[in-house]
Amino acid sequence: MRRVVVDPEVPARIAELFRRHGSMLSRIRAGWSPEPPSPPSRLPIRFLQAGGALSTLALMVLLFLDVRLLFFATALLFFVVFVGLLAAREPVDQESEEGELYREARWYEGRYLLAEDFDHEAGRLLDRTQQSIDFILHSQVNATGLLDDARNSAMLPAQEWEIARLLAKISALRNEHREFAYGGSTPEVTAAMAPLERALAASEAAVTARVEALERYAGHVTDAERALRAHEQIAVLRARLPRYEELLAESGADAFAVPEIGRLAEDAGHLEQALRDSVRSAHEAFRYLDGPAGPPPRPGSGPGPRPGDEPAAS
Repeated sequence: MRRVVVDPEVPARIAELFRRHGSMLSRIRAGWSPEPPSPPSRLPIRFLQAGGALSTLALMVLLFLDVRLLFFATALLFFVVFVGLLAAREPVDQESEEGELYREARWYEGRYLLAEDFDHEAGRLLDRTQQSIDFILHSQVNATGLLDDARNSAMLPAQEWEIARLLAKISALRNEHREFAYGGSTPEVTAAMAPLERALAASEAAVTARVEALERYAGHVTDAERALRAHEQIAVLRARLPRYEELLAESGADAFAVPEIGRLAEDAGHLEQALRDSVRSAHEAFRYLDGPAGPPPRPGSGPGPRPGDEPAAS
């Protein structure tokens, strides 16, 4: 299922909240709002406060009538006051998750994109983008640090947001264009619309090139994953060599061992070189994806983080 795309500058906790509740965000955008919480009844509190006051007054009268009731009255007075203080405490209203989602969705409007923001063609490109990014970030070579995992975790979500933001713009303009041309048009209008169609096609081609660069990067990561697994398996086999050498020596077949073991050592060397080459190719693809001057600047949209918000995870 296509996930909600969130601006990387949105705090990580809020971004995760948005990703968990994509359908609810669609309802909020359509005009839904949570019901306001009903105020708690204050009748029991006022009743207890009044009872405490009356009890205190009765105890004071008893004190004047009989001094022997002093200790009992003092203890009872403290008890009544304590119960009254507990009853007077207002309950703390806990904001529901729906209420928090509604509040944050209104604050960060324009900083997240939903499935309905993309037409069919744009949605397919976004799916390819997210599949490539997920594979790279969850790969073993990235987790073990053979790739630039810190830079991946910062740059790839930024690439996802940039691609999604452009695809949403293309989708909106393409829908407007289709609606405008739906009722038919004169040859003059058709000629005037042709440059706009070419602009849309050129923009989509540029975004597609970004998506393909991500897929090439993911392809190099796939090669590196395969080489890493093979390298680990060969390392296990090499650790077992002494036992086989001992067996061959004891059985008098050690002449057979020399070429076979030598071939295994060569295989290990080839795989280690293949792993280095794969990682190097992935780094080169990463640099191509990032560009000589980094990704293009993103125009600011929406308010920045509020005081007290946690920083976005990198």
